[in-house]
Amino acid sequence: MSKKQDAFYFQNFMECADHSRQAVKLLKEIMIHFDLESLPVYLDEMHKIEHEADLKKHDLLNTLAKAFITPIEQEDIMQISQNLDDLTDKIEDVLIRIYYNHITEIRSDALGLVDILIRCCEEVCNLMREFPEFKRSKRLHEHIVCINSLEEEVDRMFIDCMHELHSICKDPFNVIAWREIYLYLEKCADTCEHIADIVESAIMKNS
Repeated sequence: MSKKQDAFYFQNFMECADHSRQAVKLLKEIMIHFDLESLPVYLDEMHKIEHEADLKKHDLLNTLAKAFITPIEQEDIMQISQNLDDLTDKIEDVLIRIYYNHITEIRSDALGLVDILIRCCEEVCNLMREFPEFKRSKRLHEHIVCINSLEEEVDRMFIDCMHELHSICKDPFNVIAWREIYLYLEKCADTCEHIADIVESAIMKNS
């Protein structure tokens, strides 16, 4: 396979990771400057990012379907692509749940989770930028370890958020609504970790 054809897959990964980064940064901006009446507009803006990510995934799958030789195993390419797409989907899912649960005020600890999630997505972007050099790179492992560490940080904060929610919030509806939102924020971090794990496995197979 030519270097140009190899580069297509890695470039696609980078672009899909960047869509996730755009999505999570938009989510933070929406939550900081929260305006219930503007949510439908923000949902459209978020969905445009998610749709662009979907198109990138389909481009990759169409190319992969015709390929005989790939820079890493086809299964790994498919899993990385799918999980990058899942990450953007799950970020959009957070905003959807804020909307359909009719959240009127953003909890400060949710913003804390989003801040860590932004760092997770930044590290996924760094990982994808370094991935084309996987046979020589000395920094790939650092990015993988960092993503795993950030995911653990999200897990700890998620537990604290849930404890405070159930201890302080007296409105059962708000408890149910925010529990779902926290869960989806935690799922976003889990997906970042899963991407890092797949990349690590692919590197080991091809070393």
